[in-house]
Amino acid sequence: MKPQALRAPLYGLCASLLLAACAGAPRAVPRPAPAGSPPAPRLAATPAPVTPDLLYPALFRAVQEGEVFSDQKHFVDMTVRGEPAQVEARYLAERGRPGFDLKAFLAQHFDEDPPLQVPVLRQDTGLRAHIDALWPVLTRSFKTVPPHSSALALPQPTVVPGGRFREVYYWDSYFTMLGLAESGRGALARQMLDNFAYQIDTYGHVPNGTRSYYLSRSQPPFFAFMVSDAATREGKDVHGRYLPQLQAEYAYWMRGSEGLAPGSASARVVRLADGSVLNRYWDDRDTPRQEAWVHDIRTAAEVRQTRPAGEVYRDLRAAAESGWDFSSRWFDDPQRLSSIHTTQIVPVDLNSLMYHLERTLAAACAEQPKACTTDYAARARQRQAAIERHLWNPKGYYADYDLRTQAPREQVTAAMLFPLFAGLASPAHAQATAQVAQAQLLAQGGLVTTPVRSGQQWDAPNGWAPLQWVAVDGLRRYQQHALAEKIGRRFLTRVQGVFDAEHKLTEKYDVLATGQGAGGGEYPNQDGFGWTNGVTLRLLDLYPPR
Repeated sequence: MKPQALRAPLYGLCASLLLAACAGAPRAVPRPAPAGSPPAPRLAATPAPVTPDLLYPALFRAVQEGEVFSDQKHFVDMTVRGEPAQVEARYLAERGRPGFDLKAFLAQHFDEDPPLQVPVLRQDTGLRAHIDALWPVLTRSFKTVPPHSSALALPQPTVVPGGRFREVYYWDSYFTMLGLAESGRGALARQMLDNFAYQIDTYGHVPNGTRSYYLSRSQPPFFAFMVSDAATREGKDVHGRYLPQLQAEYAYWMRGSEGLAPGSASARVVRLADGSVLNRYWDDRDTPRQEAWVHDIRTAAEVRQTRPAGEVYRDLRAAAESGWDFSSRWFDDPQRLSSIHTTQIVPVDLNSLMYHLERTLAAACAEQPKACTTDYAARARQRQAAIERHLWNPKGYYADYDLRTQAPREQVTAAMLFPLFAGLASPAHAQATAQVAQAQLLAQGGLVTTPVRSGQQWDAPNGWAPLQWVAVDGLRRYQQHALAEKIGRRFLTRVQGVFDAEHKLTEKYDVLATGQGAGGGEYPNQDGFGWTNGVTLRLLDLYPPR
């Protein structure tokens, strides 16, 4: 099957220069208030800010292609002073003058948004106390943002990851919220949930992160898990309260599915030859990522004789939507980023999350049956059957599906445990997958992301907190307690070791025998760190030190 990638959703109909603005068009959805309490504060729905590459295109290209800053995210997070068109005109007028200094020009016309530095906290605190002290440091307010900033406004306070990530990220936040609830900050976790509902109300989906340049894509859809966890904690009509946003989230991911012919694809939806409907990662734009402009141009240039640049850019962006940016999981050649084909892959983790979204929608519809016309429970059953049929590798583990070969891919990755996490795996498949994970992914410091050493950050030797939690929680669901405890305790030992040596929690960890600092990817390892803090707290409660 060859997916018809050109069959894009509504956003894809916009001319390329207007695409970012079109993707940010507001989409207001009424949200009922919870019983017995006032509605959550909301901002008026307003058009998303125009992205930096459209605000001052010549200046943008000069800064990014000239690599004025070592981190290309730095410039797109700066805020222009005054009117962008006037600054652009001034740049065009001055750039040819003798002695023109581009960096000095930027200092004159832009305000910095520096990385969120974690201050030096008391060196004698334990791990749990250190994390509790970090929450206020990582909490920010975006109720008002400057004009022409790439930042997106939010009605409630929120927790950001830390370091260069000083805005909210979608799937990061779920694991951060786990820790907030664990440390007695359930009210802040609920405020973050309301922020995500607001984003769906405003933009029709949850963007990758709260920046204008992230609006053309989302991230792994954890909103339903956020809602389910809140319902478990609060025991109220939580599902019903967020039903409009759950429906809008589902509509975003399923847009283009109606009338889709077998053997074709449209944006984030694919219909296989047997009629099964599944999802893939996608991005509504096919240009270099603004926060990694030069990186993407160089990657596409490596294969310019064999692949259109726009195709490569879309695959890079789709990998960013997956959260696994980047991993040999998406490559044809494990050692070459330019062999990326994300949009030709049906991911097992994404479809597990979509199954859970359908199940959550079914639960919400049971509370408000008049608000639903779709049988989400039936859709969940159909998806579960499709996952068991197409995303099961006969060698004994869950795997991604390749649309080109029409078969499961061979890679063993930590994504194989998402069907257990979502509760859709058959008992036999869950046991077999656990055995493969133990044999090929269990390392001295926890679960390694893949066994491949590619130099990318979502490959060996790195382990990531969210994947540890998905594995532990999923394995426990299927009574694989011994393996779950091995993973949890080994990861805690690695986190504790780095904390003892450096007094910080980081974005990712080397979980292999070396125990050295994790690396790879487009930027250094970051300090903070939201999802590591959250998962560490949950694991400490499950597996306290002996």
